[in-house]
Amino acid sequence: MPRRHSFSSFRAFSIDPASGEPLHRQLYNELRTAILGGRLPTGARLPASRELAQVTGLSRNTVLSAYEQLVAEGYIDSRAGSGTYVAGSLPDQVLTGPVIEPVPMAERGARRMAKRGERMLQMPFRRWPPPPSGPMLFRAGLPALDHFPMDTWRRLWDRRQRGASSRLLAYGEAQGYKPLREAIAAHLAAARGARCSPDQILIVSGSQQAISIVSDVLVEPGDSVCFEEPGYFAARGVFEVAGARLVPVPVDEDGYDVAAAVEAAPKARLAYVTPSHQNPLCVTMSLARRRALLHWAETSGGWILEDDNAGECRYRGRPLAALQGIDPHGRVLYAGTFSKVMFSSLRLGYLVAPPDLLPTMVRARELMDRQSPGLTQAVMADFMTEGHFSRHLRRIRTLYASRLEALTRAVRTHAADLLELPDAEGGVNRVAWLPEGWSDVEAVTALNAEGFACLPLSEFRIRPVGHPGLVLGFAGMTEEMIETGVRRMAELLRTMTPQLVRS
Repeated sequence: MPRRHSFSSFRAFSIDPASGEPLHRQLYNELRTAILGGRLPTGARLPASRELAQVTGLSRNTVLSAYEQLVAEGYIDSRAGSGTYVAGSLPDQVLTGPVIEPVPMAERGARRMAKRGERMLQMPFRRWPPPPSGPMLFRAGLPALDHFPMDTWRRLWDRRQRGASSRLLAYGEAQGYKPLREAIAAHLAAARGARCSPDQILIVSGSQQAISIVSDVLVEPGDSVCFEEPGYFAARGVFEVAGARLVPVPVDEDGYDVAAAVEAAPKARLAYVTPSHQNPLCVTMSLARRRALLHWAETSGGWILEDDNAGECRYRGRPLAALQGIDPHGRVLYAGTFSKVMFSSLRLGYLVAPPDLLPTMVRARELMDRQSPGLTQAVMADFMTEGHFSRHLRRIRTLYASRLEALTRAVRTHAADLLELPDAEGGVNRVAWLPEGWSDVEAVTALNAEGFACLPLSEFRIRPVGHPGLVLGFAGMTEEMIETGVRRMAELLRTMTPQLVRS
């Protein structure tokens, strides 16, 4: 018969009266550790409180306190007239469950996902390797974090935190904090020529979530979605995951080619466009094409999603009004974000929708993640209504224009034989064309390993054809970094030339 464990076989206490931890807690920890470690196994009888007090040199009240805690947590059972025993089922085992040996992959069989999940897994999403040292260079979409007025933001944040009401800390409106919606509506009317009331605005976690909401509400599997070629790959992924049939529409110096889109898919469900600064080519859609696109939407019953993620970043000339602002029929949904002019981790944006669609969009947001953080929305509202946002925009437009000029100058000086930088009126990125026949994917792979975060233009295309290029983000780099970065990039590209030309 196996030997039964009892307390008499357990003599390992390290109670320290000089410790700041209470004595009953020390005893509780000693016993709990012994139980979980198997030195006091299931069913082992513990001594009476008087006996344990004598063994440990502690008071009986101290022992009783430790026992009471262990009973309350389920580690020991106290049986009237019989004694105290280690419990048969320990709470830690209940929480973690039994140890289960992993089943070999070959024996698991096929793990079936929904088709949407399978499509999601297939979506490319570039992750940059950590640079050898220093920042990643030319990362697309990165704003000028070094010039963000953090002192002002911190002051507004601290003020809101100190005076935060329970209402602000509780769940808020899924549509978004009303003062922020009012501030956005006023800004869009003044700066972008948009026509909307605060009741048409939904606060979202950046333009990417706005695109996802529009897709969920308006796009069915199999629907045709006209998409810029090249176009923003993350937006493309949303529609591909939804099961849409993407129709590539060429982009030229006048932007999205409406005639080509109408010929390819006259009854498309949706057209996704970036008319202010096309992503990634940075061209601006002409007024004639804007009107033609609005006419198509009205006559076909299609919808237009206007992604204006860099609409604030125009450096010369008077900006054209947002497409939404000249839409007389309510066919345009307008998505914007603060991440290109504030800071990337802010994760605040907005979706302007026609009044009849807005309730469904709000419900879609509720089902996704309920709402954006209330305190962050309140601070952003203060930042806008107190004039800090408009002042910040004026400063960064001047700053971005200088940084773009530095990029143009550096390419002309150090890489004129390798890169061609077309002219554009705004944006935070610029496409640098590589020589014909090069592989931009292989070029970027080699550059990433040396600390560059530029993107290959081919990743923005639906069809695997087209002139190669590098998408360079310049807004988040100083002029010195830009000059040094272009010079180093040119040196690396020249050494890699034989490997980058397709056979």
